[in-house]
Amino acid sequence: MEITGVIFHVTELVGTVAFAVSGALIAIDRRLDLFGVLFLGIVTALGGGTIRDILLGTFPPRAFYSYEYLAVAFFTAVAVFIVVWGYRTRYARFKTPMESINNIFDAIGLATFSVVGSQIAVAQGYGDNAFLCVFLGMTTGIGGGMMRDVLSKEVPFVFKKHIYGVASLAGCVAYWVILRLTAHETAATLSGVFLIIVIRLCATVFRWNLPRIPLQEEQQ
Repeated sequence: MEITGVIFHVTELVGTVAFAVSGALIAIDRRLDLFGVLFLGIVTALGGGTIRDILLGTFPPRAFYSYEYLAVAFFTAVAVFIVVWGYRTRYARFKTPMESINNIFDAIGLATFSVVGSQIAVAQGYGDNAFLCVFLGMTTGIGGGMMRDVLSKEVPFVFKKHIYGVASLAGCVAYWVILRLTAHETAATLSGVFLIIVIRLCATVFRWNLPRIPLQEEQQ
């Protein structure tokens, strides 16, 4: 396997694990049972890629025949369930640290899948179409999280807090620009992933948010 293929494969696996952890932790926090934890973990990990494949006309989407990623998401969610089960009597005490851990995994998943989405667009011959590459990257990055939030009866995180979608957008743009200027896949990938993670974590720490209209009932 060429170095580009290795980078692509490792990036996808890291994103799969990160989003599966994120989805499983959200499911546990919503008091879902084992099936709910596994389902939400898998949907979070594979949802964005499924949307991407549909937009690219890839049928069936890879999630339904590339069982490696399904297995990784499944066993990751199982592992999260077992670990939290073991510490269930102390889970309330560790709720705040767990939220921080979940935020880190979510940032990693967002970063890796966003860049992977752009990579796939380039690999399929759409490298000259900046809008398509960036849009597919962002959709891949935020799609699984949006499905997770909708299934857990939450307004999707991307629409309300911590410039989630903007971070994905910035990283995909950085990946595409660096790749076009240098033709160096590794540098472009690492730069895009790093930028998204930094923006996401800084937005959480410093409470960066996009402007919202303060409606009257919110001011009372």
